[in-house]
Amino acid sequence: MMYLYLGLAIGFEVGWAVAMKLSCGLSRLWPTVATVVMYVFSLVFLALATKKIDVGIGYAIWAGSGVALIAVAGIVHFREPVTIAKVVSLGLIVAGIVGLQVSGSGH
Repeated sequence: MMYLYLGLAIGFEVGWAVAMKLSCGLSRLWPTVATVVMYVFSLVFLALATKKIDVGIGYAIWAGSGVALIAVAGIVHFREPVTIAKVVSLGLIVAGIVGLQVSGSGH
């Protein structure tokens, strides 16, 4: 159940970041409302996940996965440029997330 909460937290993190971009600097009402609501949900689900997952690992997975998925959303949805450095960096983030997951939480 904790990984479901973590997955929801990551999904809402990606959602609020995309909505923030669509809000044009928080100047458009509904994307701004979506940004705030999804931000709160992201934090709530992260808090629920870290009740059982080590906070360092849970937060790192949440932040790293969010960064990687938001970068992919930027490339796909907002047509941001793809560079070798960006692809390598995303690969390193994914490798770090996998490394943390494999290292286990000691439970």
